[in-house]
Amino acid sequence: MNNEKILLVDDEKALTEMLRVVLKKEGFPNIKIAHNVKDAFSYCKQEQFDLIVLDIMLPDGSGFDLCPQIRQLTNAPILFLTARQSDLDKLTGFAIGGDDYITKPFNPLEVVARIKAQLRRRGLNEAEVTREQEQFSFGNVMLCERAGELTVKGQRIECPAQVFQLLLFFCKHPNQVFSKAQIYEKVWNERIIEGDENTVMVHIRRIRERIEENPSKPRHLVTVRGLGYKLMTEGTLS
Repeated sequence: MNNEKILLVDDEKALTEMLRVVLKKEGFPNIKIAHNVKDAFSYCKQEQFDLIVLDIMLPDGSGFDLCPQIRQLTNAPILFLTARQSDLDKLTGFAIGGDDYITKPFNPLEVVARIKAQLRRRGLNEAEVTREQEQFSFGNVMLCERAGELTVKGQRIECPAQVFQLLLFFCKHPNQVFSKAQIYEKVWNERIIEGDENTVMVHIRRIRERIEENPSKPRHLVTVRGLGYKLMTEGTLS
C-alpha cells in the first residue's frame, strides 16, 4: 500500500472514477478528485499532493493556465491527460511545468505505469537531495550529519557534540564570515555575554586540531582579522 496522495483533475466523472478504481487496485488509496479549475486550485492550496493528473479542457478554464499556478504551490509531478494531441500542445504542456503528457483515449494501466515512474523518480531525487544535505566534504574532511561522524583522511575522528555542531554550522554556511557573537547565538542559541568569546575560540581551536594539518596555520577554518571566522572549502561542499 502506498501513502502518496494523488489529485485527479478532469471534468469527465466516469473517467476520474475509473482511474480512481484502477489506482486503488494498484495500491494508491489516497485519491482526491476535482472536476474544475476552481476546486483543483483550492485543493492544492489546502494540502500537498505527491502527483497531479491534469486535463487541459476544463469547464471553467484551461489546465494550461492552471499548471503555472499549481507550480507556485508545489513541485509535485504534473501529468497532462488530454484529448489535445498536437505537437504544439505537448510542447506547451512541458514548457509550462508539466512532467508528462498522455493523450486520450488511453490505456489506464499505462497511466498507472507512468504515475509510478514519476513517483519513483521523485523519490530518488528527494533521497539524493537528502543525502547531499546530510553529508559535507572539503579537502580531506567529511562530515556526516545523520551519522554524527567526522572523518579526516579516511579516519574517523572523535568529536564532542558541541564541536561537531559548530563544524556542522560552518559546513552549512561555507565561505561566509561570522563574528564570535553570531557564532555563539546561532550554535549555542544564546545571546553572547562577556566571557563567551573564549568559549567560541576554544571550540574553534578544537575543530582545527581535528581537521587541519597544521592547526597553527589553518587552511580551512580561517580567521578573518577584525571580522571573525570563515570555513574555506576549496570548491563546493558536497
